[in-house]
Amino acid sequence: MARVLDRLNRGGRRRLAVATVAGVVAGAVAIPVAVSAVGSSLGSAAAATAPQISKPAASKTGPAPTVQVNQVGYQTKSPKQGTFVTKSESPLAWTLKDADGKEVASGKTKPAGVDKSSGENVHTFDFSKVAESGKGYTVTVGGKTSEPFSIGDNTYSQLRTDSLAYFYHNRSGINIDANLVGKNYARPAGHIDGAASSDEKVPCQPKVCDYTLNVSKGWYDAGDYGKYVVNGGISVAQLMSSYERTLHTKGADSKALGDGRLLVPEHGNHVPDILDEARWEMDFLLSMQVPKGEKLAGMAHHKVHDSTWSGLPLRADKSTNKRELHAPSTAATLNLAATAAQAARLFEPYDKEFSAKALKAARAAFDAAKANPKMFADPGDATGGGAYSDYDVKDEFYWAASELFITTGDKEYRQEVEKSSLHNDSEALFPDGGISWQSVGGLGALDLATVPNKLGDAGVKAAQKAVTEAADRYAAAAGKGGYGVPYAPGGSYAWGSNGQILNNMVVLATAHDITGKNKYRDAVTSGMDYILGRNPMGMSYVTGYGARYAHNQHHRFWAHEKDAKLPQPAPGAVAGGPNSSVDDPVAQTRLKGCAPAKCYVDDIESWSTNEITINWNAPLAWVASYLDDQA
Repeated sequence: MARVLDRLNRGGRRRLAVATVAGVVAGAVAIPVAVSAVGSSLGSAAAATAPQISKPAASKTGPAPTVQVNQVGYQTKSPKQGTFVTKSESPLAWTLKDADGKEVASGKTKPAGVDKSSGENVHTFDFSKVAESGKGYTVTVGGKTSEPFSIGDNTYSQLRTDSLAYFYHNRSGINIDANLVGKNYARPAGHIDGAASSDEKVPCQPKVCDYTLNVSKGWYDAGDYGKYVVNGGISVAQLMSSYERTLHTKGADSKALGDGRLLVPEHGNHVPDILDEARWEMDFLLSMQVPKGEKLAGMAHHKVHDSTWSGLPLRADKSTNKRELHAPSTAATLNLAATAAQAARLFEPYDKEFSAKALKAARAAFDAAKANPKMFADPGDATGGGAYSDYDVKDEFYWAASELFITTGDKEYRQEVEKSSLHNDSEALFPDGGISWQSVGGLGALDLATVPNKLGDAGVKAAQKAVTEAADRYAAAAGKGGYGVPYAPGGSYAWGSNGQILNNMVVLATAHDITGKNKYRDAVTSGMDYILGRNPMGMSYVTGYGARYAHNQHHRFWAHEKDAKLPQPAPGAVAGGPNSSVDDPVAQTRLKGCAPAKCYVDDIESWSTNEITINWNAPLAWVASYLDDQA
């Protein structure tokens, strides 16, 4: 099963405004990228462009193409590059043709030698000068032709919508509406209605506590129906940050995330749809806090999931396994503190009562974590769900203190930020393998660098320097090898490598927002090219995007490979991607001796290479939104 082993590799291993929001201190330093204020116009549901449900063609099968391109397409003004797998060591002629077969451009490939990640000899080609919009473009090299792709300004508009719809699809405790997602993806609410499998009155594991909690909201984590505070934390933070970016960055479009624009059921409530989605998870995270009057009041339970592993396929409302709360942990508590502090400032214009509740919970959680700094999740607690164990919580303390400081301006939180050994240490905050659920200090650094706060000019510039230094490393990695991927994991690809690559792209995009330097934007673009087809597998890792895409990811409801009556994953779901450690039996059988970037198989049972999760889709949504803003 997907989590018999703790997913230690999922996120990569750790190396060692002047404010108008209530509770935010006036006089905060305005970050140089700031151009708009909280409460900027979002448009109404009546006036907004209605979101569309994607209906992609079936994925192609068969051998992968040797001419590898972004199978979705390229933005008009962006770099346009591809890769050709060949034994030739000499430049080769390439030709770009439009949908009618007319030659549009031509040139010579650039030999790049053997790409270490794939073990293959590759050439690259560049057609960036082509800026004519159109569909059905192809590139031919050495008698081999790429999959078709588009050039245009709306390359990532639908991906922004679909990648965010992933979270609605995976909500717990609510009917998933066919009017929003289509009849194939509609389903009754899961884990409610009072059964043993209900999340409305969940008991603790034996000897953990003697109370029950209603934890029925939130997002199902991945291929199973567990809900984890540590993984929910980084995921909801990135959704909120995607919106918060639009409040302070020139050219960012808050209306595209506004009321009536995304696939959520809360249309017409005058709250940005992306915050409605984040609210569903925040309500869950808040509900996981140990109640006042209990021994560990203020701490957060680490997770809730089935007492035993469930099989697949299985629709959420059909689950009968007993649900249990697991012991509180310091890491979970600090995830709650960080996200609740961020939510407090973002929701204040729309729901002052919730904003105040969130800030109160954040303060209580931070205090509780300081009083219990070494309550670690048991790595052996992996029956029925993943352990998500973490023995180093310096980064969680840094992230939580950063968010509380940004929101409140309080001196105590500033002191916590500045005394941390992580403060402004670029390599510690942003490891080469990327930020992850186990390495979240970078989330605090990104917000200190871009969200108005009281660090002062010198403090903000230092935070920005930490971001740009990391972005320089990621951009340099993108310039090496034959695929333009901003990832340098030291010879191996981690569990969830696609999520790590996307997290590196978030850092690059933020550096571009801060500096305006195109080298960072270009590295984001090449990273998305990799995700969408310019990779050694010659396929898009995002369901429904490209001619050849992942469509058998590990998921209990999206399990068409197991039951033809069930759907494939919804469009916009990103697969975990190559994993050098090949931790599941299917991967171990089919991927013996695989090169790092080819340790992937699109099989529903390959949970170590082909699962889908909230913490991988969150950076995909962030990056898709950023790139759509660049058009």
